[in-house]
Amino acid sequence: MKLLLISNSTNQGEPYLDYPKHEIRKFLGEKTVNALFIPYAAVTFSFDNYESKVEERFSEIGHHITSIHHFSNPVEAVQNAGAIVVGGGNTWQLVRMMRDKGLMDAIRQKIEQGTPYIGWSAGSNVACPTLRTTNDMPIIDPKGFDCMGLVPFQINPHYLDANPEGHGGETREQRIEEFIEVNPDITVVGLREGTMLKYENSKLILIGNRSARIFRKDTAPRELSAGDDFGFLLNH
Repeated sequence: MKLLLISNSTNQGEPYLDYPKHEIRKFLGEKTVNALFIPYAAVTFSFDNYESKVEERFSEIGHHITSIHHFSNPVEAVQNAGAIVVGGGNTWQLVRMMRDKGLMDAIRQKIEQGTPYIGWSAGSNVACPTLRTTNDMPIIDPKGFDCMGLVPFQINPHYLDANPEGHGGETREQRIEEFIEVNPDITVVGLREGTMLKYENSKLILIGNRSARIFRKDTAPRELSAGDDFGFLLNH
């Protein structure tokens, strides 16, 4: 498999998808790829607008995307895709629409055959075994929490170390500790903004200038940086 799992689309003060675009180009290669885009996480803006935003950035790096909502047979579109790209937004709606259209198994099978997969935020969540480490409000019944399980661990994208000033609720770390208390066999990666995980040639690496925080039951959280060994995350 080839996976590029990105924490967030946009760093503060930067254009949309600007910081990860060069890694996306390297990941897809020099030859132009026409990728299939899954826009289903969009809630307050149209799939057409989402497609335009992503295509603008992909075209800058010599690649292109076409949104799946243009195809009358979504499963067939997945089967014919040169790459799969899943955008961020609301994970609950994304999972519901992927499930309703029969795409969970179709995309999993396609990626397991070697088709490159790129996801950011919600698109990274659905590559995990379950959506249950998303930050998003459950605005719709997803008809089940299971996702594609392309990796055996969970990702918490947009991971924050502290609460915003004036907020007295639980920190992200406390929420993740609740998750691993109930799910002791699952490891969670707190993926900070500006970073991504890449799986290629059977190797998992962190890309970015910030560390990732690793949560496992009965173990103190660990900080791992680019260059550290992330292979143990695959041994589940």
